[in-house]
Amino acid sequence: MKKSFVVLACTSVAIALSACSGTTAASNQSESTVTPKPSQSAPASAPKSESSFKDGVLTTSKLKIAITDHKVIPVGAAGNEYGKKPVIAFWYQTTNLSDKEVSPMDFIFDITAYQDNNPNRENKLNVGSLPDPRFLDSQTAKIKKGGTVENAIAYELDDVTTPVDLVASEKLGMDKIGKVTFTLK
Repeated sequence: MKKSFVVLACTSVAIALSACSGTTAASNQSESTVTPKPSQSAPASAPKSESSFKDGVLTTSKLKIAITDHKVIPVGAAGNEYGKKPVIAFWYQTTNLSDKEVSPMDFIFDITAYQDNNPNRENKLNVGSLPDPRFLDSQTAKIKKGGTVENAIAYELDDVTTPVDLVASEKLGMDKIGKVTFTLK
């Protein structure tokens, strides 16, 4: 009984190993036709090199966001009537460069605001109320390929002297593209 169990176990292992070795060879072969050799440039790195965030303009394969203006709005002033903190507001244009769905709200997914005024942790700023009522109806509009829609966004400030860094990234913050710093006046 023990002998037949050992033979059965060895046979099972041999079958499993031959199946695995066949699968491994097949998957390595198909990978070599899809994945370039290390000496070639990998397609995965191409989107990173195509994406940039300089001088207030974020460009990816999907969209272009160009910041056209910014200003600090104190509590109670037009654009921050209901806020409890001063805000920094950005006006921008979003252009759809692809066949993918793009809206002015992509700003929130692609750009994060920080104010480096805490020595112990990152200080990510919270999004404030829409600072410009002209965009109430268009802030979630679907932008056609090649089309451009204007919008505005505000971030609640923790102080009115520390500069604000806008950090652009892809894949929900996984791949940093760049950073632009805005001084507060």
